[in-house]
Amino acid sequence: MAPSKARRLLLLLLARLFFAAAAEPPVAPTAQVCVVGAGISGASLTYFLKQYSCSSVNAPCLNDIHLLERRNTAGGRTATVTISGDTFEAGASIIHPKNFHAVRFASLLGLHSTSESSEFESDRNASVSSSSSSSWFGIWDGSRFLFKTLPPPPPSSSAVYRRIHSFINALLVFRRYGLSLFRMNRFVNNMIENFLLYYKDFESRPVFETVEEMLKWSGLYGKTRRTLKEELLDAGVSPLLISELVTVITRINYGQDISISGLAGAVSLAGSDDGLWSVDGGNWQLAAGLINYSNASLHLNEEIISVTYDEVNNYVLGTANGTVYNCGITVIATPLDELNILFSPPVSIPSRRLQHTFTTFVRGLLNPKYFSLSHASEIPNLVGTVEVPEVPFSSISVLKKYGAEDMSYKIFSRAPMHDSLLDEIFSTRKETVRIDWAAYPHFEAPETFSPIILDGKHLYYINSFENAASTIETGAVAAENVARLIVSRLSGEQRNSPAKKIRSKDRDLPHHEL
Repeated sequence: MAPSKARRLLLLLLARLFFAAAAEPPVAPTAQVCVVGAGISGASLTYFLKQYSCSSVNAPCLNDIHLLERRNTAGGRTATVTISGDTFEAGASIIHPKNFHAVRFASLLGLHSTSESSEFESDRNASVSSSSSSSWFGIWDGSRFLFKTLPPPPPSSSAVYRRIHSFINALLVFRRYGLSLFRMNRFVNNMIENFLLYYKDFESRPVFETVEEMLKWSGLYGKTRRTLKEELLDAGVSPLLISELVTVITRINYGQDISISGLAGAVSLAGSDDGLWSVDGGNWQLAAGLINYSNASLHLNEEIISVTYDEVNNYVLGTANGTVYNCGITVIATPLDELNILFSPPVSIPSRRLQHTFTTFVRGLLNPKYFSLSHASEIPNLVGTVEVPEVPFSSISVLKKYGAEDMSYKIFSRAPMHDSLLDEIFSTRKETVRIDWAAYPHFEAPETFSPIILDGKHLYYINSFENAASTIETGAVAAENVARLIVSRLSGEQRNSPAKKIRSKDRDLPHHEL
């Protein structure tokens, strides 16, 4: 064979080998645990796995954890938006003082909190408080205000004047709703007391394989079987309070009415308590900080499109960009409802839809004529709405006041707020930002729940708990249970056996002392 022909054949062979290699999808190293989703649930899971693994002789060591996030940042449904240089929460924005996992995470990560004490100086005050009357809010039915508290006192007013002002507001609220306020608070506090069981020590807290087991153990399952309206009427709450204040709160916090399940409704009402807080600079820092603290590997812009169980490689995860991850354990930490992930073998979960909340940020000034008022200064800092078709939004709240006629607002609605509608509601608009937020499940009663273990092996679904209630804290509580479940099943311990306990590396992890 002539040398030139041999060289051509050799080059052709090398070219074929090159293109054949290029056609093979890139393969990432095999991981012990792959977590799909880098929101608060996935991030919490990495923390708890690091705490519970290697904690005893029988507990496996899970040090190789990879989080695969389809977006370009961690945080999931906790996100921020910038208006005129100011940053505001665009997603999950409030945390209850008894959300002990979130409290611990913030302390552990050295994050500072901002409280709800100031009067609507930020969007976190978009939650109505029935017990604290310092917030200036009104309930609007599309044509008039059914109820308004007094405007806040001037900043220069004395402490005594402020206390008198707060007392008068409390009297106004009590005059309209009466003893039903106490019955509503008792209903919420009973739910919170039951929820606190999830922080009990390991000796008395089982590891749960289903959401139903988890809810029945805490005494909360019954509240998922009936609507919030049914639960509140049985608790002696008046129809007036339910149709007005309760409806305002559920529309703001979950974008839905009083037909949501009783547990989701109770959690929504708890989101109007005193002492609410958020992380200064954005709640997304909880997720990002936990991932970094746990030394987990974060892969951004990695959209998972397939999960295949392979007897050799366990779970093979394929991404939209062609990367393949081989995982011993796979945890889904994002809602599957609007994702197109192909599972092989197929998995079965109940059909459900997410509740989309359209969040619109506007810098400008509200139009008083739209609210049948003569001046913008008469419009409360928070406008909540009742359940009537004529109302095109759930709430409008002041985020920041730059001047008497220049403010930043946050609007929640169930449908997009088009320019024509915004031009009716606002007399001026300098800046507008719109977000379509697939915020939480559309809650119904009775609720049905997806399995936590999707395939009987090691494919787990944290967000199955979300049909009970959807918050930052419920995501962390569900993640902690999945972490314990993984370690328990891998170690081969008898489930719920009091003789064998999962220990934590951090002795102060249980929060019952808090």
